[in-house]
Amino acid sequence: MTSQSAKNLLVLLGLGLAGIVLITRKLKKSVRKDLGAFIEKLQLLPPPQPAPPKAPHPLTALTFALSDLFDIEGHVSTFGHPEWARTHEPASSTAPAVSALVEGGATCVATTVLDDLALGIGGENKHYGTPTNPAVPARVPGGSSSGAAVAVAADFVDFALGIDTVGGVRVPAGFCGILGFRPSHGAVSHLGIIPISTSLDTVGWFAKDPNILRRVGHILLQAPFAMQRSPRQIVIADDCFQHINVPLDRSSQVVVKTTEKLFGRQVLKHINLGDYLSSRVPSLKGCSGQKTNGEVKASALKLLANIMQSLQRHEFRLKHDEWMNTVKPELHPGVSAQLHEKFEVSDAEIENSKSVRSEMCAAVNSLLKDEGILVIPTVADPPPKLGGKEILSEDYQSRAFSLLSIASISGCCQVSIPLGFYDKYPVSVSLIARHGGDRFLLDTLQTVYTTLQEQADIASKSKSSGNAVSKEQSAEIAKEKGNQAYKDKQWQKAIGFYTEAIKLCGDNATYYSNRAQAYLGLGSYLQAVEDCTKAISLDKKNVKAYFRRGTAREMLGYYKEAIDDFKHALVLEPTNKRAASAAERLRKLFQ
Repeated sequence: MTSQSAKNLLVLLGLGLAGIVLITRKLKKSVRKDLGAFIEKLQLLPPPQPAPPKAPHPLTALTFALSDLFDIEGHVSTFGHPEWARTHEPASSTAPAVSALVEGGATCVATTVLDDLALGIGGENKHYGTPTNPAVPARVPGGSSSGAAVAVAADFVDFALGIDTVGGVRVPAGFCGILGFRPSHGAVSHLGIIPISTSLDTVGWFAKDPNILRRVGHILLQAPFAMQRSPRQIVIADDCFQHINVPLDRSSQVVVKTTEKLFGRQVLKHINLGDYLSSRVPSLKGCSGQKTNGEVKASALKLLANIMQSLQRHEFRLKHDEWMNTVKPELHPGVSAQLHEKFEVSDAEIENSKSVRSEMCAAVNSLLKDEGILVIPTVADPPPKLGGKEILSEDYQSRAFSLLSIASISGCCQVSIPLGFYDKYPVSVSLIARHGGDRFLLDTLQTVYTTLQEQADIASKSKSSGNAVSKEQSAEIAKEKGNQAYKDKQWQKAIGFYTEAIKLCGDNATYYSNRAQAYLGLGSYLQAVEDCTKAISLDKKNVKAYFRRGTAREMLGYYKEAIDDFKHALVLEPTNKRAASAAERLRKLFQ
């Protein structure tokens, strides 16, 4: 090797080593030692232990952190934005919720990152850095209480406090694979907390251990002692599980098998929650954009999501508009779009939203009574990629908020429970109890948690075993089960099986067409139209899909479109007497 070649080699090696050093520095910067969860380290120490024979403090030896919007004496909260900290004075006292935990024996060690002004559900914050999700580091941790969830998920603390307005605790719990509890509205004091939306705000908390979650709850809820009760009814909201990206055997079926094992099959009940709420919340019919009962029925959860978001924006502006207009803070695109879009809420709409909230609370309480549990997914989709725009899309937010609005609008309590991983992403379900049923919900969690984890593990292993059948075979099995349930007129059960088939093989027109037929039996006509349209897009010669869509459109009052569908079915199958009869009947009626 010549001396010049040797020099060139040394230069290349030097550049390579320099590159490695730079990359290492960048990695260290991007993944901080505390995963970017904390804003400020501190210590709020509990009082001395009482002398024996008195029992020690209930939270002795536990550590916790809290989202940086709780008052701590002498501390300036950031509210997720440096401009807020710059323009506000230190707190003169500590929030009662925080004081109660410290007096109960726990040590507060840090404040944590949250979305700008606690308004997002992604958990991204460019001012203080986005906390790293320990479960899936390339994905968002969820917000608004992102840092609090990460601190628990990474075992930095035993539990953490956050605020749940429209999902601020439940979403990061679901994304990070930990427990998250939203109490009944008003059950925990709001004093000493920066308000976001007073009619929706709750003080929630995270933990990995259900026993710790329960012990924290007993302190914060100040709940009187009561004998532990088992649920008398577990209600599965089948329609809420039909459009999530996780198979039923890894989500709702885990709860079903757990229930059967612990309490017996007689405790189980399956419902279409959207249909139930549309019939029990009359004020939803006063919401804009609804023309028929069918539309109200199909859109109940989306309407609730819209009402929840409108309330949040309206009440946030009432509290903070003056500061926003004076300071004009730079905000995350998702938060900025939410606050700065053209938005006017009339007095009539505010009054109607109050009626919806009252009726929702009554409807859920009537469904669950004292010892019932409602089961829904916590989140509809896996956590989006860091820096991506998926979470800002109208479709993503509609799917997420439709689920989150149930507890937020009704004011009921909800706990998110991790069920392991599916396709490398955390899976979770939520249990909801009536307003005021917080202690019962925490007790139920304690009872079912271990069995839920066992059943989730069994489901995971059964799918990964070498003897597992193919997706196509599994889909056909699910379809046949759906066909049998349909013959037995068990519409909701049939829909569940067809949904499972669709999740396994989403390009099969027959599965969508069959599910549409079950929706027709249930009277859910808009869903039937949607499924038939999808079936037709996959198979332009699907006669049954045209006929079923025509039937659904006729029931919705879209007669011209219905006639067109019946005629198309006849073109494809001229001997179809039912299509011919339907087309002729409508033609005579409107000629």
